[in-house]
Amino acid sequence: MRKTILTYSCLFVGATLQGMAMSIFLFPHSIPSGGGAGLAILLNHFFHLSLGFSLWLANIFFLLFAVHYFGFTWTFKTILSVATTSLTVGLITNYFPHMHVNIFVCIAAGSVFFGIGVGLLIRAGASSGGMVIPALMIANYKKWSPGKVMMGINLCIFLLTAMVIDYKIVIYAVICQFISTNIIDYIYELRFHSLKFLQANWRKR
Repeated sequence: MRKTILTYSCLFVGATLQGMAMSIFLFPHSIPSGGGAGLAILLNHFFHLSLGFSLWLANIFFLLFAVHYFGFTWTFKTILSVATTSLTVGLITNYFPHMHVNIFVCIAAGSVFFGIGVGLLIRAGASSGGMVIPALMIANYKKWSPGKVMMGINLCIFLLTAMVIDYKIVIYAVICQFISTNIIDYIYELRFHSLKFLQANWRKR
């Protein structure tokens, strides 16, 4: 029981940190933290949907296929992750005004919070959703590197977002990806001596 409580506590903290990074630091500058966030920004831009709902909409299609590829436990945790992140984004963007902070400060802070959040999600046996799901599906089927597949998909969405909103977005998004992925790797490799149950596991079981 203690193991389960700690695992899901880690999941909710990670998803909340991810949502805070997006809504407070990245989304106000239309900077996508990943492919799913990029789609959410585009949905918000074209259809004026709320960012929280757009983020959920950008993920739901891929979650329908996740059970078959990665099993119920991983999918259930990822659904909780996406729901918590979307709720956090929705609450913050709707009820808290955006503070006008230097864009580079926002990129740095957003990348750090996002990296820690996603790192905790992976350690809890979930994912941040978005393009992680199709990337892992393609990588699993084609035997390609998941990181390279995900970067390719994300880059296409970053380019589309840049074409629609601002060309600088690609540069900002790549900087964000570089910082956050290094933090994710650090959290992934960190040894929790008292929390050995927190192991990353996305493969189909």
